[in-house]
Amino acid sequence: MIHFVTSNKGKYAEAQAIFGDLVQRDIGYAEIQADTLEEVALYGMEEVIGRLEGPVMLEDAGLFVQALQGFPGVYSAYVQKTIGNAGILRLMEGQENRSAYFKSVVAYAEPGIKTVMFSGEVHGRIGFEARGNRGFGYDPIFYVDDVSLAEMDLEKKNQISHRAKSMRALKNWRIGR
Repeated sequence: MIHFVTSNKGKYAEAQAIFGDLVQRDIGYAEIQADTLEEVALYGMEEVIGRLEGPVMLEDAGLFVQALQGFPGVYSAYVQKTIGNAGILRLMEGQENRSAYFKSVVAYAEPGIKTVMFSGEVHGRIGFEARGNRGFGYDPIFYVDDVSLAEMDLEKKNQISHRAKSMRALKNWRIGR
């Protein structure tokens, strides 16, 4: 059983569909302001591994928009809370280049094993409108082909998503040891 440290029920549902043997731990941890998702995840792991026994993982993700020079990036959660999808769509008004990608970093540790990290990306674009009522966060405005992540069911999203890729990499690493 892996302790998955997150308060986000959507992240937990996606991870549970891949692992099955997870327990959600909403214990919170300090998220530092850093240049990379890896730095944020490593700092968080240093805090939570001292508070939980056994295998522990956490995940940090960001939306990187090319026309906005990678913004919101590592600040994605804060930007989602403050300006939301409507704010990102306003920032994108008049932009022809709508390329964007999501990146996920999963940090994992267990007794006797230092923290290891796995990442995944999904490339797409920012749509012109929010569509769909599945998923969470930026899913309604992030399109892969002509479908937003919020229009996909969990099974389809977990075939292509950044989070699914990073978590499958962790799962495969655990199986291969």
